[in-house]
Amino acid sequence: MDRMKKVVVIGGGTGVFTVLSGLKIYPYKLSAIVSMADDGGSTGTLREEFGILPPGDIRRALIALSDANNKTLSELFNFRFEEGSSLKGHSLGNLLITALERITGNFRDAIKEATKILNVKGDVVPVTLEATHLYAELENGEVIEGETNIDIPKHDGKLHIKKLFLHPKVIANPDAVATIRKADIIILGPGDLYTSILPNLLVDGITGAIVSSKAQKICVVNIMTKLGETYGFCASDFLRTLETYLGKNIVNYCVVNIQRPNKDLLLKYQREKDDFVRFDKNNFKNSRVKIITGNFLRRGTFLRHDPTKLAESLSKIINQRRIGFFKLPTNG
Repeated sequence: MDRMKKVVVIGGGTGVFTVLSGLKIYPYKLSAIVSMADDGGSTGTLREEFGILPPGDIRRALIALSDANNKTLSELFNFRFEEGSSLKGHSLGNLLITALERITGNFRDAIKEATKILNVKGDVVPVTLEATHLYAELENGEVIEGETNIDIPKHDGKLHIKKLFLHPKVIANPDAVATIRKADIIILGPGDLYTSILPNLLVDGITGAIVSSKAQKICVVNIMTKLGETYGFCASDFLRTLETYLGKNIVNYCVVNIQRPNKDLLLKYQREKDDFVRFDKNNFKNSRVKIITGNFLRRGTFLRHDPTKLAESLSKIINQRRIGFFKLPTNG
């Protein structure tokens, strides 16, 4: 009998949720390595008041891998209070993780207990166990402090990010490094490039572990650009940015959606200065990466990846089955 493939998803937010929820029906050993840079909303309040590491993205990953037969428990962890002066905006799952951290005495054990409660099929691993904050230097030299201020820009969101850094500098959670080293497949994205994916690569020890890993590395390109982060980006820009941190020829596969959204829905996004990520195939000519294109668009009012469609394509890569990929010839 074949050994179960170890698949590691690196990121945060809805992107990790999408990949995990799609892949969990497959016979893989799934792990999520989650960014600890979040500082907005309920998470930000709990960080400030209790000094806890950010629970929000951990909660989403736990829910994605939770027992599908117990929807009530998953809904409970995802429940958000809409009224009440002290509870409004808080996610119950965030509060429960905070309580578990107080009961167990540390964040790592709090996640382990939450994993048991939700009957999680896989591992959810914080990228670091140390507190830090995210900073972005823009192309005009301005420095933006905090994940939320980068994610929801008060500055000119058309300005590109020149440099991303953490302060204070932090070291990787040993569990995260060990998980990467054991991986057969490492998936980066989809998700907010500068506030969910790249913050993981800034943690000391993570990039080195990814680069030295023998795992196949997959980049899932976002469907839409995002003002303040990836304004005006094409598909190749996502890969190029990842390579700035990982180095050339580290990513093996790039998954790109080529299905354009309907005009009315796209116009809604364009009014917010977001746009469809175009597949600029000529800019991949000098890359060794294998390009997988397809319709990965989810039906609905939000332009996101369909978990089932995406997982189907990812599973073909994971299992090394024949897959129709678009590969441009390399020079030389």
